[in-house]
Amino acid sequence: MNERPHRTLWGDAWRRFRRDRMAVFGAIVLVAIVLGTLVGPLLYDVPIDEIDFGRSSLPPSWEHPFGTNDLGQDQLARILWGGRVSLSVGVAAMLVSMGLGIFVGSIAGFYGKWLDGLLMRVTDLFLALPQLPLLLLIVYLFRDSLKAIAGPELGVFVLIVVVIGSLNWMSVARLIRAEFLSLRETNFVAAARALGATPSRLIWVHLFPNVLGTAIVAATLAVGRAILIESTLSFLGLGFPPDVPTWGRMLFDAQNYLESAPHMAIFPGLAIFLTVLSINFIGDGLRDALDPKSRR
Repeated sequence: MNERPHRTLWGDAWRRFRRDRMAVFGAIVLVAIVLGTLVGPLLYDVPIDEIDFGRSSLPPSWEHPFGTNDLGQDQLARILWGGRVSLSVGVAAMLVSMGLGIFVGSIAGFYGKWLDGLLMRVTDLFLALPQLPLLLLIVYLFRDSLKAIAGPELGVFVLIVVVIGSLNWMSVARLIRAEFLSLRETNFVAAARALGATPSRLIWVHLFPNVLGTAIVAATLAVGRAILIESTLSFLGLGFPPDVPTWGRMLFDAQNYLESAPHMAIFPGLAIFLTVLSINFIGDGLRDALDPKSRR
């Protein structure tokens, strides 16, 4: 008698995910971009800060595949190096927003009553804030102070990560809260309570693993959102210093050369577009793959 193969939630999720062509395409593109930013500068070791006005605004060629900028600096080298900064900001800001969102959502959904009402009103307050103007104001007010404390690069990095993360946790909190509200009355939670499980154990050992799929999907989408926000800040001149070539900063530097040297904007813009699009494809694929009701 043939035994049926052992099936697990994650195994089924992987099988559903790999059937989603767009999700697989997004994963391949994202892996290529990440490997390019990590390994690319080691293989393509052209200096990113060497100024040569004799090569200013050159179009793409064999010598400079993505052309050069207005200072004669190689665009491909700067995109590869700047991708590290942009991706680091996206991941770090995602960790901040996910930490806040999971904490608020789990506490609100588990305890309910007045604590749920209080935390959800705070969440509504943050949702009502005009995010971009507030983000610009905070960065403008505290940028110089953090530069003086931690240096021009680390100070701006910490400020941008904290501000982006602290203004984008609300949707995560609502998702986690909804999941906790539906799970806290289930039989396995009642059994754990009867066995004397503490509230913290109920939240993090029994309930949180059951909402991990939702949290993973929200995390992937949060990375793309953080990269877009950082690029917006850099494009408006409130991001990293000019010698740190993030993708948004490169777009900011290219805005006066859109007609004479469009490649200065096309390639960093394409890097942002492909990264965010691939992350969104992965998030959609994970959402369908981790849904136990999903059938493909």
